[in-house]
Amino acid sequence: MSTENEGTAVPPAPSAPPVPVDAPAAPAPQAQAPQGPYGQDAQGQAPQGPGASGDAPHPGASSSAPDPSWPPPPPPTAPYGDGGSGSGPGGWGSSYQQPAPKSGRGRGGLVAAVLVAALVAGGLGGGLGYVLARDNDESTGSTTVSASANGGDVKRDPGTTAGVAAKALPSTVTIEAESTSGEGGTGTGFVFDKQGHIVTNNHVVADAVDGGKLTATFPTGKKYDAEVVGHAQGYDVAVIKLKDAPSDLKPLTLGDSDKVAVGDSTIAIGAPFGLSDTVTTGIISAKNRPVASSDGSGSQASYMSALQTDASINPGNSGGPLLDARGNVIGINSAIQSTGNGGFGTGQSGSIGLGFAIPINQAKYVAQELIKNGKPVYAKIGASVSLDDSSDGAQITDQGAGGAAPVEPGGPAAKAGLKPGDVIIKLDDRVIDSGPTLIGEIWTHQPGDKVTITYERGGKQRTAEVTLGSRVGDN
Repeated sequence: MSTENEGTAVPPAPSAPPVPVDAPAAPAPQAQAPQGPYGQDAQGQAPQGPGASGDAPHPGASSSAPDPSWPPPPPPTAPYGDGGSGSGPGGWGSSYQQPAPKSGRGRGGLVAAVLVAALVAGGLGGGLGYVLARDNDESTGSTTVSASANGGDVKRDPGTTAGVAAKALPSTVTIEAESTSGEGGTGTGFVFDKQGHIVTNNHVVADAVDGGKLTATFPTGKKYDAEVVGHAQGYDVAVIKLKDAPSDLKPLTLGDSDKVAVGDSTIAIGAPFGLSDTVTTGIISAKNRPVASSDGSGSQASYMSALQTDASINPGNSGGPLLDARGNVIGINSAIQSTGNGGFGTGQSGSIGLGFAIPINQAKYVAQELIKNGKPVYAKIGASVSLDDSSDGAQITDQGAGGAAPVEPGGPAAKAGLKPGDVIIKLDDRVIDSGPTLIGEIWTHQPGDKVTITYERGGKQRTAEVTLGSRVGDN
């Protein structure tokens, strides 16, 4: 499955909508005639490129084998109807909406205008409703019952959505990343530790990596300058650090994504279309969903074995926490599958209930490596596989790109006896239907892990135990 990384740039708001005025009173009836009617490879090497700068998750045959050295060729991107990403059903690869340069007006301007229009209409409707109710009360008597307590007196237990949100919101931030050319957008992150480290998506901060500007704003309105500590394009994970971080930071509690079950409740926090500190709810719709996402140029790709949720996720939610019913982080919201129609007239796609999050067990490992070394570490098997969209498995290619060996001499796959032409169909108990699926599954592991690979050769199934190797860095 391919998805889009969310883009977040929102065009300036139009002028305020006209306020309806009362229609003139109808003239007294006249005696007149009636009027008429009107109306990569499996070495842990994915194609290069952040995800949505600004924020936000392969069909086709390949005539040449992927390069076993980083990076492999970019996966073909199936058509999406919007600049935000993705592919049609069953396709691999995706793109996100490249944000436009700042115009000097607020990113959420159009959204605000729509909300203003809705409020005006709501106000008129409320006024009419009151008049009708008053007139009805005078003739028949009121049946309205008043609450004994106002909203502020209602008890909200820790396990409720309101209770979880109240605890988690103070530890989430809205991230604004801007490149040296002024391009960028908005995403989300959450407090990882008391030292001021914030975890988010790579594609959220990519614009600010090379000399750009990066800020993080808490729900209180307090804004901090920040810097990128490390970023992993393949995993789509990044860590930033607040400058002059406050001493009272409260890291969010990390859960165990391996223990998540389909049907579990989820809560997502983010800044959809620039609307900071938005809370949405849903469930875990599926686990181990193979997802590939890439930028609009097709030069980079990220792979994940994702948690799928129907909690509403839109451009701007990228990097935000996906929480369980107890408020533990179980994933990082990263990508969406959507239709081609943009929301709020932005040209960007919105939620259709298919959101994807990086499992927190994987993201935690990546974040710790980035904090420690500044570079990501990827697990690999040391073999090039086809990135063709397929349901038959991940085939080891006959030749690596650039003349490289398809099976790395002395690498994990070679030691396990794997050869060009072998088709890998399972990794432990996970069914492998394509090269991108294999990459995503390998990257859920750490170097040194032992996995059992089931493959087909000459029409017969075989198994081999592979000890995963490692590769440092995205390049």
